[in-house]
Amino acid sequence: MTATEIPPRSGTAFTLDAGQTLTVIDPRGVQVADLLAYNRDDIREVISSGRTFDYAETIRLTTGHLLYSNRSTPMLEIVADDVGVHDFLLTPCSYDTFHHFYPDEPPHRGCFGNLAAALEPYGVTEDMIPVAFNCFMNVPIDGATGRLQVLPPVSKAGDRIVFRALMDLVIGLTACSAGASNGGSFKPIEYRID
Repeated sequence: MTATEIPPRSGTAFTLDAGQTLTVIDPRGVQVADLLAYNRDDIREVISSGRTFDYAETIRLTTGHLLYSNRSTPMLEIVADDVGVHDFLLTPCSYDTFHHFYPDEPPHRGCFGNLAAALEPYGVTEDMIPVAFNCFMNVPIDGATGRLQVLPPVSKAGDRIVFRALMDLVIGLTACSAGASNGGSFKPIEYRID
């Protein structure tokens, strides 16, 4: 199947059936994609970074790890991963984060606004948007101080991460809009469903 492109600084939403795979591709390299997942039959059940970290016992999620819901149900399994460096700590960028981190740049609704708009037809409201799984986002943590940094992704052109759906899902997916997260430029993201 041909990959679908998400243009720079935008987002989309779609459904994924249990057993299908979702491949998220960084076609040009150094670009983040925020991913959300909701139970298609009950959108109050949503991907949870806290539950996932509890069960994985690590914040470095990669091939073989499960992404859990707020109800401790496995939603997605990472079945292949070219990069191995992703983030599940930081919230989707928004008007508020742009005012905080980029006060001299034109404000942008960011991934939060793009996800809210894309997911609205599925009944998802802004208050239902949690921390996203940030594919390819590079957020090292200082082990002594706990301080976070946002550095350019280490993903190269064509790198991908592949998820298998473990339930029927609604997926939100973006091409991230924050400059520091993407090495200072905005590029597309591609995805494929098999």
